[in-house]
Amino acid sequence: MDQSETPVLDALTAYHERAYTPFTPPGHKQGRGIDAHTMAVLGRAVFGSDVLATSGLDDRMSTGRVLERAQELMAEAVHAEHTFFSTCGSSLSVKSAMLAVAGPHEKLVVSRDAHKSVVSGLILSGVRPIWVDPAWDPELHLAHPPRAEAYEAAFAAHPDARGALVTSPTPYGTCADLIGIAEVCHRRGRPLIVDEAWGAHLPFHPDLPTWAMDAGADVCVTSVHKMGGGLEQSSVFHHQGDLVDPHVLRARADLLGTTSPNVLIYAALDGWRAHMVAKGHELLDAALGRAHDVRATIEDIDGLHVNRAEFLGPDRAHDLDPLQIIIDISALGPTGYAAADWLREQHRINLHVSDHRRISAQLTYADDDRTTATLTHALRALAATPPMSASERAPIHVPDPRELRLEQEQLPRDAFFAETEQVSARAAIGRVCAEMLTPYPPGIPAVLPGERLTRPVVDYLTSGVSAGMVVPDAVDPGLDTIRVVADRTNIRRA
Repeated sequence: MDQSETPVLDALTAYHERAYTPFTPPGHKQGRGIDAHTMAVLGRAVFGSDVLATSGLDDRMSTGRVLERAQELMAEAVHAEHTFFSTCGSSLSVKSAMLAVAGPHEKLVVSRDAHKSVVSGLILSGVRPIWVDPAWDPELHLAHPPRAEAYEAAFAAHPDARGALVTSPTPYGTCADLIGIAEVCHRRGRPLIVDEAWGAHLPFHPDLPTWAMDAGADVCVTSVHKMGGGLEQSSVFHHQGDLVDPHVLRARADLLGTTSPNVLIYAALDGWRAHMVAKGHELLDAALGRAHDVRATIEDIDGLHVNRAEFLGPDRAHDLDPLQIIIDISALGPTGYAAADWLREQHRINLHVSDHRRISAQLTYADDDRTTATLTHALRALAATPPMSASERAPIHVPDPRELRLEQEQLPRDAFFAETEQVSARAAIGRVCAEMLTPYPPGIPAVLPGERLTRPVVDYLTSGVSAGMVVPDAVDPGLDTIRVVADRTNIRRA
């Protein structure tokens, strides 16, 4: 195929050249109905290219195969058999993949460090999760992806599980042994889903961690807006092999997706793919060199340490994406939350993940010497700043990893839709949670619906919120109260 071809962008160009007059949505009619202030902020081009996918970008019967052709080009570019575009983010894509592998009451082996979108998929579907514990680092208080042996043990205990799901890379850049996990699944004739939301760039440079399709995954979900050049909400999911029916996968996506997809998102995906095929290796070469230099510069700043070697090893991560710069600031005193807030307020820098002791900066092929100099200048200022106030240094009670793992008393779906009550955080200890409690970012739930709350986890979350942690999915984000299953004596165990 001609990878310089851009079907969506070309169709948009033709739409403008032919000067169609729409009597269809969107109601702004290519910007004619937009007020001057909105137009000044967003620009005329945004509204001019906001057209329908059918009876707009393509005709009513989609005879131009515009989207189909763009997806075929993407599949070839990343070594997949099929690719599907999503304008609803990887939150939709991963749910579609899960529903294509397992149905209500069937089992799916899932890493417990999964994103909240995976848990949402469990709630919507009624799939029973068989949890695989991550590789916990008790010193750094960090979870790395589970080992292949953990998946082997899970399938041995639950041979009727329909497949498996793993998150790799994590938001911290740590990667699983995807080849090993795929082999575990395929020996049993079971498919592997990889939530590779942070890995859009991986197919385009050999010095990056192994791309899921090359590792043998059956379905791979990627958020192109995270590490690639897509607009927010742009996602693709790739498929290969015969363990998952691509027609079923498409049907599940159709079930969950919007009937009004945003053509702007399709267009950016189309253009990014052509750009990466043409220049991705060169651009990522420069990005990797820049990341190496940035890590060395930060490591020379007193009080800052860039995590890398200590993330890798037999009981840690299998690999690491070098474009995720993870910085341990525990020697400085303040939490990562306080440091991230200070850097935004004082230096107009927005960081990626922050936690009780770390901040992180995500580099991509789009960074340059100016942006990295801005980052390192701000980090020097952070290290030189006198200790922050007592409230900004509030301690977070991070429990032992074994205490973070809660007992699953009910299926996530059953607990989420159960009769519930809102009780104080103290009174919630010992009760079955009926909501997700997710420090964000990175969006990995500390508590799932159906898990029994314990004092260490409640202390962790409430002290974290006091220190700046954000838990946006809680009914009460301040965590003065927590939603629990109302009748604790009538629990049907998972």
